[in-house]
Amino acid sequence: MARWKTIARGASVVAVGALALAACSSSSDPEPSGSATGSMDSSDSPAASGDGLLIGSLLPITGSLAYLGPPEIAGVDLAIQEINEAGGVMGQDVRVEHTDSSDADNPTIASTSVDKLLGDGAAAIVGAASSTVSLNVVDTIAKASTVMISPANTSTALSGYSPFYFRVAPPDTVQGNVLGNLIVNDGHTKIGVLVFNEDYGTSLRDVIKETVEPQGAELVYGNPGDEFDPKASNFSSDVQAVLAADPDSIVVIAFDQTKQIIPELVGAGWTDMSAVYMTDGNTADYSGDFDPGVLEGAQGTIPGAFPDDAFKERLNSVAPEPLDSFAYGPESYDATILVALAAEKGQGTDGTTVQENLAAVTGATGGDECSTYADCLALLQDGQEINYKTVAGSGPLNDQNDPSSAFIGIYKYLNDNTIEWQSAQEGEA
Repeated sequence: MARWKTIARGASVVAVGALALAACSSSSDPEPSGSATGSMDSSDSPAASGDGLLIGSLLPITGSLAYLGPPEIAGVDLAIQEINEAGGVMGQDVRVEHTDSSDADNPTIASTSVDKLLGDGAAAIVGAASSTVSLNVVDTIAKASTVMISPANTSTALSGYSPFYFRVAPPDTVQGNVLGNLIVNDGHTKIGVLVFNEDYGTSLRDVIKETVEPQGAELVYGNPGDEFDPKASNFSSDVQAVLAADPDSIVVIAFDQTKQIIPELVGAGWTDMSAVYMTDGNTADYSGDFDPGVLEGAQGTIPGAFPDDAFKERLNSVAPEPLDSFAYGPESYDATILVALAAEKGQGTDGTTVQENLAAVTGATGGDECSTYADCLALLQDGQEINYKTVAGSGPLNDQNDPSSAFIGIYKYLNDNTIEWQSAQEGEA
């Protein structure tokens, strides 16, 4: 169950990711600072025990979630910059090594990246973005007593999965509950769900179903067994199947398959885009993909508080190119800050020390509030317990290593197929 607090701001337009980037080859994917497996440190030598804290990133540089890579990598890099400007961890600079997670369709890329990071001595790995990718590699990371902390995983299967697995994004119990309530509050009772057969999709679908059914609504399509193959090249039969169920609203839970599904819906006669809903995997900027007005009125949800202009400017200051998406940038920043604070609190740069102190620096055991690494560091050095206030708005970690509370942003599509932030709801698991 969850209880909600809604906040609203003035109209603010943000283009959350050019989803077309997801289909690009590695040669045209945006580069993070340094190479895909590079480090911000000038030395190319592997990590050693005396080299200070090494944080790895396992984030999408290629694949269907590549549009999330630039803001996430910028979030890590901004945190590293601010940590080192404040004095680092135990008086030494923190180093970062970026690697590619790609997506669930390319599992060997993430596995190779993890092997590289573990071999180089990373105490913690920020990533992955995809829940399925994380599930593929988390056992290997945990076995090495290395912390994995995701800025974007939402699958309920990862709650309490391992003592070495953490996340700052909320599980689907939060996003699914917000989305389900949004659909019902908009007056819909016959809901069709186009969902791909991947853990992220089915997990989120299940929570939506559990949320709407007690309120008298039903899933007329998209129940277990109705999922589509994420590797399919054509979705016309799936669109025809959902429309045959005569829904009054449609939820699309997918990644870049959305660029094919929406035209199929329109071509099949669906005209009410105000009754179309999307999730964080596809609530993106489609201005370069669809004609004006195609998505106008559709809504979507993205976990996390809406970043203010000052934080967006800070992210852009470390990004190789201006960001057109800030999705999960705050969470990636928070994850990196938390790892450094945990190492400082435990006075060790190994994974076990980070794991043992991570929940505490989120405020799980109380402590003085602080909102910057420098301020938190000063409190730790003074022997105080701390409660780091995250940029993304997530609460202290609970006993499942999930945020105990988090914000879910609600967005609406404009005529140019970009999205406008409407409000955010804070939910407690």
